[in-house]
Amino acid sequence: MKRTILWFLFSLCIMLFVTGCNKQTHADEHVVLRFAYASNAQPVKDAMAKFGELVDEKTNGQVSVEYFPDGQLGGERELIELTQTGAIDITKVGGSALESFSDKYSVFGIPYLFDDIDHFNRVMENEEIMQPIYQSTQDLGFIGLTYYNSGQRSFYLTDGPVQTPEDIQGKKIRVMESETAIQMIELLGGTAVPLGSGEVYTSLQQGIIDGAENNEFALVTAGHGDVASYYSYDEHTRVPDIVIMSDNALKQLTEDQQQAVHEAAKESTEYEKQVWKEAVEAEKKEAEEEYGVTFNDVEKELFLEKVQPIHESFKQDETLSDLYEAIRNQSHHSEGE
Repeated sequence: MKRTILWFLFSLCIMLFVTGCNKQTHADEHVVLRFAYASNAQPVKDAMAKFGELVDEKTNGQVSVEYFPDGQLGGERELIELTQTGAIDITKVGGSALESFSDKYSVFGIPYLFDDIDHFNRVMENEEIMQPIYQSTQDLGFIGLTYYNSGQRSFYLTDGPVQTPEDIQGKKIRVMESETAIQMIELLGGTAVPLGSGEVYTSLQQGIIDGAENNEFALVTAGHGDVASYYSYDEHTRVPDIVIMSDNALKQLTEDQQQAVHEAAKESTEYEKQVWKEAVEAEKKEAEEEYGVTFNDVEKELFLEKVQPIHESFKQDETLSDLYEAIRNQSHHSEGE
């Protein structure tokens, strides 16, 4: 894979040298936007493909999207850095992967930040909340375009269901490389093991870890249901996927083309929302029938009590407390429902 990345970067440098990298696109020029992404659930892949179709349609073929799928150019961290430098134009990454680039994204790692999917959608579609987050990385060379629902994240173990926080005590749980996720596991009495997604299956199989936390697509799409037979709906986080774009690449487009990109991004989000729910149900059914995975509900209030210190730390954070409160104020409870 390293050879592929190096060859891609070498070819890109030659192209930039020949064409120049600071020239704004003329209306009659054909532009190809390079969109790279790591492994994803099918509805997210479908949404990214829909984005390209919509860009082509809205620009009358003046702008098209070329894809580099399934980690061809690296993992999410590498793809963010390639977008920063302009080696690629667009990528889609988990919100947690952006925490080290902007602390505003760390708020999405707070367990039980969102009451449910309706609360999540209200926040993600609130421009007053989201635009400052999307623009917070502009000085680093990229901005956010839109979000995709990546579902809720719950625990799944190899040796039994999680019903109370006590079932996490003493267990080694794989988490994303997120300080908030690590703190959550520690508050629940477990040991957090940050690992790349590609290492989870063998780590479960070999007993290096006792479980992990993710959405249902990890069970079949990633095959984790083959080695972890218990999936427990504690639904601790809803971390959005974020589509980011090189700020320089966007500015090189004409105003009409920029508007088309923004419109295509938002419409691809609406499309993803439609296909996500149906795809989750199909994934869950296959996990039950093919892998024998057992699903169970939990008392979420017990987990919420344990992770309150994380909420308190964000409430008291001088730079993030306003963002935290703005998100919580969009909840059902704040509306008197």
